Amino acid sequence: MTYKKIVLSFLVFFITISIAAQKTAIYTNSLSEYNHAIELYQNKAFLAAQKIFNQIKSQFDNSSELKANCEYYAANCAIRLEQPDADDLMQQYVDKYPTSTKRNSAFIDVANYYFKIGKYSYAAKWFSRVNTTNLTLRKEEDFNFKYAYSLFANKAYSKSKEYFLSLLDSQKYGAQAKYYYGYIAYKQDDYDTAGTYLGEVANDKTFKTKVSYYLADMNFKLGKFEKAIEYGLPLLQKAKRIEHSEISKIIGESYFNLQKYKEAISYLKNYKGKRGKWNNTDYYFLGYAYYKLNDFENAITYFNKIIGGKNAVTQNAYYHLAECYLKLDKKQEALNAFRNAAHMKYKPTIQKDAWLNYAKLSYEIGNPYKSVPEILQEYIELYPNSAHKNEINELIISAYITSKDYEGALEYLENKKSTKERTLFQKVAFYRGTELFIEGNYDLAIENFKSSLTIPLDPIFTARATFWKGESNYRLHNFTDALADFKKFYSTNEAPKTLEFKTINYNLGYVYFKQKKYSNAIAAFKKYTKQNIDDTIKLNDSYLRIGDSYFASSNYSNAIIYYNKAIKLNGVDSDYAQFQKAISYGLTGNENAKITTLNAFLNTYLKSTYRDDALFVLGNSYVKKNKSKLALENFDEIIINFKRSPLVSKALLKKGLIFYNTNQNEEALASYKSIVKRFPNSDEAKQAVKNARQIYVDLGKVDEYATWVKTLDFVNVSNAELDNDTYESAEKQYLQNNHKKSILSFKKYLENFPKGLHSLQANFYLAQSLFSANKHTEAISYYSYVINQERNEFTENALSSLSQIYLENNNWNKAIPILERLENEANSSQNITFAQSNLMKGYYESKNYSKAVDYAELVLKNSKIENRIKSDAYIIIARSAIKTNNKNKARDAYKKVEEIAEGKLKAEALYYDAYFENSDGSYRVSNKIIQKIAADYAAYKYWAAKGLIIMANNYYELKDAYQATYILESVLKNFTEFKDVVEEATKDLSRIKTELAKTNESVKN
Repeated sequence: MTYKKIVLSFLVFFITISIAAQKTAIYTNSLSEYNHAIELYQNKAFLAAQKIFNQIKSQFDNSSELKANCEYYAANCAIRLEQPDADDLMQQYVDKYPTSTKRNSAFIDVANYYFKIGKYSYAAKWFSRVNTTNLTLRKEEDFNFKYAYSLFANKAYSKSKEYFLSLLDSQKYGAQAKYYYGYIAYKQDDYDTAGTYLGEVANDKTFKTKVSYYLADMNFKLGKFEKAIEYGLPLLQKAKRIEHSEISKIIGESYFNLQKYKEAISYLKNYKGKRGKWNNTDYYFLGYAYYKLNDFENAITYFNKIIGGKNAVTQNAYYHLAECYLKLDKKQEALNAFRNAAHMKYKPTIQKDAWLNYAKLSYEIGNPYKSVPEILQEYIELYPNSAHKNEINELIISAYITSKDYEGALEYLENKKSTKERTLFQKVAFYRGTELFIEGNYDLAIENFKSSLTIPLDPIFTARATFWKGESNYRLHNFTDALADFKKFYSTNEAPKTLEFKTINYNLGYVYFKQKKYSNAIAAFKKYTKQNIDDTIKLNDSYLRIGDSYFASSNYSNAIIYYNKAIKLNGVDSDYAQFQKAISYGLTGNENAKITTLNAFLNTYLKSTYRDDALFVLGNSYVKKNKSKLALENFDEIIINFKRSPLVSKALLKKGLIFYNTNQNEEALASYKSIVKRFPNSDEAKQAVKNARQIYVDLGKVDEYATWVKTLDFVNVSNAELDNDTYESAEKQYLQNNHKKSILSFKKYLENFPKGLHSLQANFYLAQSLFSANKHTEAISYYSYVINQERNEFTENALSSLSQIYLENNNWNKAIPILERLENEANSSQNITFAQSNLMKGYYESKNYSKAVDYAELVLKNSKIENRIKSDAYIIIARSAIKTNNKNKARDAYKKVEEIAEGKLKAEALYYDAYFENSDGSYRVSNKIIQKIAADYAAYKYWAAKGLIIMANNYYELKDAYQATYILESVLKNFTEFKDVVEEATKDLSRIKTELAKTNESVKN
């Protein structure tokens, strides 16, 4: 070996020795650190230990057990430190070292740790991976219990049960295993197994209280109610609040099922519910217990908290609730409860009986949801073989009449053949006729009276139908038919037994009067005045018509006598009587008495519609007496103060004559020219032209006349004859009521002579013809022409007809100005009343509530108006007061409506009566009023629906939540056509259910 090789070998050996020495030193140091980390781990300094294990693990060989241990302990520390990646670290260790001796220990250690700190889901996960093959018996029992409990805690009862089963005979875990095994059986409704194992630990102090509860509950569920009570009662003394509540429920329901209702009540009431809430079944038990003890008030208290249930228990509860209400004579409440039970199909026997009670109660007190006849017929359809079928059939007809649904009754009775049913048909047809008469539909009223008369089985109703047929004919101006009907009524033996007989002579008097058979009218009215002195309004009217009849017969002395009788009563139209009396004096030649009476009239009746007439007649009387100054004063008052009077043109003509006769020609010409200018085409204008011509002739100023007359459109000497002939032809067709031809003829006249001599009459008659032919819209322009002229003989009628056309179309913007003119310009009291009554409606529709009220109050001052118009006036006052939030005024007005109205307005008035009673807190009174709407005015569905909302709120205030919610839900189901009602009901129902849901878990809002 060479020296160089020797040196090289030595160096290699030295380096190898140095490296080995260095490795030994490092290994020794790492082992020391490892041991230090183990010591820290054992002392539970997990964070410090984990840090060292992670630092030194790389210093050991991959195949080294120490390296595997480092990773094991580091992962274990992560678990104990609850680090987020702890499970992953341990899983990495297991995957990396599948043959590690610590693998199974790792599973057990991790699982035990999680078990110890109560993280049972984690514990179960790791326990599931343990291999128990090499475990000692003691450790296997530990494993089985811990794994079983971890599964139990995670509600994996079936798998848990298997492990507890293996421990039932364990000395260490046997008692616990029996408890949990029995509990799982209890939760799985395996009460035999549960009873066996829970019974074995029943006296164990650890489990005694809980086991007794489970045994009580199991026995209750098994129907062993005495045992349930036996186990439950001792628990109450020591039970905490929640346990006390649940045990009370078990005991209470056990007593309930043993029909020991008195004992049950206190325990049922001690139950506090789930999370402080009861459910519908809980309320049912208490309600039924009180029901069985005949304590109906308390039964209702609990039954009516059952809201929204859809099961047999709820149906049963509602049926018994209805019975409770009946016992306390609360029939409306019972109706709703029976209705609810009747519409549930869970128990057919209860449903059928509830339906029968619901149908009968509906007949007795009315039904706000459906017509009573409809409900009764529905019962027959559902139960055609019912033993009560005949009884219900009889109620159907009566129900139609009671609810005033005469139209429905007629339809139902139309094909019925029995004498009883035909007699009812006669009566119902009569009632329907009177209903239509009140509504002003006289044609249809006559048809129904005729239908009634086709079955003359009841002589009283035959007589009455004859009378009202006559009255309907009278209203249609069919005076001949009316007279025949009234005479026929008068001749019947039953007439004196009717209310109508009291006024028959009054009615006959008017028919004769309209037919101008004045002697007959006088005789009839006189008979009436001898028999009926209490009705001062008709008595006064009879005196006036007798006076008018004598007046029309030129028997002025007797006319004066009867006008004086009317004046003495100081009733309606006393101004008319005074005026007619004056005219009568004049016609007897007693001009002085006439003048005296007229002056007295003018001093007494400062606002009479006959004032302008009186002034004109008085002026004429002064002309006769050659008292021109006084005559002119009266004519001037008409011209100055009654500018819209049709007598203005006549007064100017009279003034012209007075001036002409007193040689005041210029003044006379001024009067005549004023007439021509202001009233062209009028008869007075034509006369004025003639009179002016004479003055011009007298003055020798014919050329001036010719110049003046050429400026006048309506004077055309050359075309005058053609003008007259064309107009006369058209007028002839009109007078013969041949409207089709008169329309064509008047249009032709106006086309050829738009400003002709008869243009005013032609426009008016054309409008009238179009109106009669139901061409109302086309008539507007012609009526407008007439009313746009100076006041004339056609003005009042044109205003009346034109306003009617606008009213038909609800065109209030155009109707109101016309009605205002009609009010101011009409001489007829009927037209004035018509104008005022429609102005109050028009201003209300236009939201001018103050004016609407002013007119309504003005209408009410007229004592001669019908109740129908009175009720319209009061309703306008009431509605306006509601709109302006003047509730006191609204309340007073609706009370007046209620006293005199019929039909729809009556229903509205009753609704507001209920509304105000609700506002006062008089909830029961309010409900009674709503029941009246349901019973008598159910046909007016809108007000019935609105009333139900008030009723629901009344019941809620009376602590009857069932009625409140049931009614509102029924409104939503049955009255969808009324949007405002649905919105209000929805809002109220949501509010009530929100409150109820706070105490009843069955309520879903």
